[in-house]
Amino acid sequence: MLSSRGKRRWSRIAALAIAPALVLGACGGDDESSSSSDKTPVRLQLQWFAQSQFAGYYVALDKGFYAEEGLDVSILEGAVDIVPQQVLGSGQAEFAISWVPKSLASREQGIAITDIGQVFQRSGTLQVSWKDSGPATVADLAGTKIGNWGFGNEFEVLAGLRQAGLDPEQDVELIQQNFDMQALLNREIDSAQAMIYNEFGILLQTENPETGDLYSKDLFNVINWNDEGTAMLQDAIWAGTDWLKDEKNQETAVKFLKASYKGWAYCRDNVAECAEIVVKYGSALNKVHMEYMMNEVNALIWPSPQGIGIVDSALWEQTVSIATDSALITKDPGADVYRNDLSEKAIAELEEDGIDVKGSSYSKPEFDIKAAIGG
Repeated sequence: MLSSRGKRRWSRIAALAIAPALVLGACGGDDESSSSSDKTPVRLQLQWFAQSQFAGYYVALDKGFYAEEGLDVSILEGAVDIVPQQVLGSGQAEFAISWVPKSLASREQGIAITDIGQVFQRSGTLQVSWKDSGPATVADLAGTKIGNWGFGNEFEVLAGLRQAGLDPEQDVELIQQNFDMQALLNREIDSAQAMIYNEFGILLQTENPETGDLYSKDLFNVINWNDEGTAMLQDAIWAGTDWLKDEKNQETAVKFLKASYKGWAYCRDNVAECAEIVVKYGSALNKVHMEYMMNEVNALIWPSPQGIGIVDSALWEQTVSIATDSALITKDPGADVYRNDLSEKAIAELEEDGIDVKGSSYSKPEFDIKAAIGG
C-alpha cells in the first residue's frame, strides 16, 4: 500500500516538474556491446514520467527491438511543464506520445504533427465517487462538485454532461483537483477524475483508516466514458508532418513503429516482467502499482481489431466532434492529421515474423492488489 511518505512523493511528482527531461539512451538492450554509430538516432518524447503507461517503448529499448531495426533510440521523460507536441514541433524529438485532443489543439495553433500510431484504442478516463454517497450515473452529477484536472483533461466529462442534458456552467460545480485523490478520499468533492491505470489504482492501494484494510473496488461508483459514448482517443505516436514527407524518414517511422508494437505485444503476454523493466528505468512508483498499471494499459490497447496502431475512424470522428463542440478546436483538423499506412507496413512485417498484432483472444486478467502487496 502507499505509505504517507509514498503519498507525499506521488503528490510532489504529480504537482511539480521535479527534474528536466531524462534522456535514456539505448543501453541495457540485447545489443549493448555493439556500436550504435551505424544506427539511426531517434528521440521519443513521453508525456509523463517513466511508468507502465509507456512500457512498450521501454521494453522495445530494453529487449533490443529498436536495435534490431537499426535504431538508436533515446527516451525523454515528460513532466508537468513539458508539452510533447511542442518538443516534436520544435525538432527536439522525432516522435512523441500525446493524447489526440491535445494534439489537435496544438495543430490548430500551428504545430504540424501527424498521428502515425494510435496505440490506445480506448480511453482510460473515469469519474469516480463513493458508492455510499456519490453520483452513480452521469445524470446524478447534477448539483455536485466534480473534480477534474483541467488542462484539456476535462472534455470527456463536459461532453458527458451535455449529452445528459446538463449545463456544465450552471448545473454542476467544476473543481480542479490534484492527482493524489486526496480530495475524494477526504470527501471534499463528490466525484474525482481518475485514469483507470493510475489514480484508480492509487485508491485501491490506500488504507482505510477506519478498518486498516485497503479500499476495494466495490466501495466506489465508476463512470466510464467509453460506456457513455463520449470517450476521446488518448495515447498515440506522433511525428512531424513535414518530417514525414522524406521517404527515408517514413522508413525510420515504420521501423520505430514495428519495434514499439513488438514491445507492446510482449507486454501483453508478460505483464510482471514488463512492470519490472519500467521500474528499472526509473519509475518513482512501486512495482505493484506498475504491474497494476500494466494490466490496465493492456486492456486499453488489446484487442486491436484492425491491428495495433490503426486509427478507428468512428472513434476518431467522435474525438474530433467532442473537441469541436467543446471549443478545443474550431474546425476539422484536415486529412493529414493521421495516417494508417505506416502502421499497416509495420504490422504486416510483424505478422510475417509471427507476432500477434491484434490480440483477438485477449481478455484482461484480474489483478489482486492486496495479494500482490502481501496483505
